[in-house]
Amino acid sequence: MSTDRDIDGWLAERGITLDDSRQRARAVLEEAGLTRPGKARMSDPKLEKAAQLLAQRFFPVCADGACLKTARATGREPLRVEPRSHCAACGGSANHRAEVAFVESCQRHGVRRVVVVGGSPAVREELEAKLGHHIDLRMVDGTERRTSDRARSDLEWADLVLVWGATELHHKVSGHYTHGGPAYSHKVVHVVRRGVAALLEEGMTHIERAH
Repeated sequence: MSTDRDIDGWLAERGITLDDSRQRARAVLEEAGLTRPGKARMSDPKLEKAAQLLAQRFFPVCADGACLKTARATGREPLRVEPRSHCAACGGSANHRAEVAFVESCQRHGVRRVVVVGGSPAVREELEAKLGHHIDLRMVDGTERRTSDRARSDLEWADLVLVWGATELHHKVSGHYTHGGPAYSHKVVHVVRRGVAALLEEGMTHIERAH
């Protein structure tokens, strides 16, 4: 036996709390015949269809300009949400926002293979978990010996190489990548700032400039 729920409360659970956003979401649901003006409740089966429709039509986004840019690039209509933990671009996290934007930039410009040189074990694991489903990643431990042949193989394989100089990275390792020769210099980015967001933002800047 199906039950029904308050529509505004259901929307609020998704961060659709602002008047303009709520009205826009309701308008789309009404156009689809899932509800009508003035109706306050909706059955569970219709709510499932409503969730699918909103996900297809809208990109939930906070007020951050970088998140809005990411939202527009998806082709879906940006829909302002609060609190920002509901933002599909950042989830309330600068790292998450950068991860989403980086993947989108790579996919838009055909960057499929990325090498990251350096970073702590925990950060490398995080990048693998967040990015590895979308692009091919090679994570190079900056504290372990790397032969010039293996580094050259990475350079030939990659579309983009991020050398993370502000982290656990020995010069003997980084040098194989930063001095790999003019044939590879166009794909190598030396990142001097700390933090996952900074790493990915510099990668995106390079991608956008190169394309």
